[in-house]
Amino acid sequence: MNLDLDALRSAFGLGVAGNFAGHLEQAGEAGDFASVDAPAAAPKGIFPWYAPRSTTFLSQFPLSSDRTVLPPSDTPLHLQIEPEVAVLFQASYDADGAVGGLTATGVAAFNDCSIRRPGAAKISHKKNWGPASKGLARTGFAVTEIEPDGATADLRLACFLRRGERVDAYGVDSPVPGYTYYGSRLVDWLVDRLRRQHGAPDTPLEDVGALLRENGCPPLLVVGIGATRYTTLGESTFLEAGDASVVIVYDASCTTPEGVARAVERHEEDALPRASVLRQTVS
Repeated sequence: MNLDLDALRSAFGLGVAGNFAGHLEQAGEAGDFASVDAPAAAPKGIFPWYAPRSTTFLSQFPLSSDRTVLPPSDTPLHLQIEPEVAVLFQASYDADGAVGGLTATGVAAFNDCSIRRPGAAKISHKKNWGPASKGLARTGFAVTEIEPDGATADLRLACFLRRGERVDAYGVDSPVPGYTYYGSRLVDWLVDRLRRQHGAPDTPLEDVGALLRENGCPPLLVVGIGATRYTTLGESTFLEAGDASVVIVYDASCTTPEGVARAVERHEEDALPRASVLRQTVS
């Protein structure tokens, strides 16, 4: 499926925190959720990264398919790629504006690029600093469900960093159904969180369901369902001007992880069969 980013300006963007084992620890953010009441192995909550009718920074449309713009700063910035799968959901609402259900319509490569800001009050404060602070591929996979044994069963997620002449794996190549919460379990949990997560001053979470109501109950949601684990290089390497990030969701029945890595090394990732490719140059 082709994705028209301009058409997504009326959508709502949110993400899932802690949906891949070990990522929060690698990102140095596990301590932020110490006061969040969630099972040890479960995601920690949801957060907004784009709310088109907001009166705050969240109203800035952050999606780009080809670039990441560094925010202005007089001090070194610690920006990391967050390789994720984005799921496009059609949302239905109850009469009171609460989310009643979510139906998946597509999946695509997503970069939930983040600024590591220790002590930030909310997750969203690390996520949207203006245009081209997030990445979404222009092509994805049309789906009607995301069950582990369904249409996405063979999909994998990979991420690479190009710096000068070097190409290195930045994220650990992982099966998409390997998310901690996936399929109907994830969908049911998202609906529950959109209805029942209210946030609190002592947690980094917010009342995303209330934001949806304030934004007119948008029918289309773009949900980053969580970042995978970093490689050793990815865990310790921050983005610089001139870098390029490459996030790929691909069909493992057509291409092996080694084949994907070779294609990226040769700058041939766009020729991969059945792949959603997101390549962003940092400036």
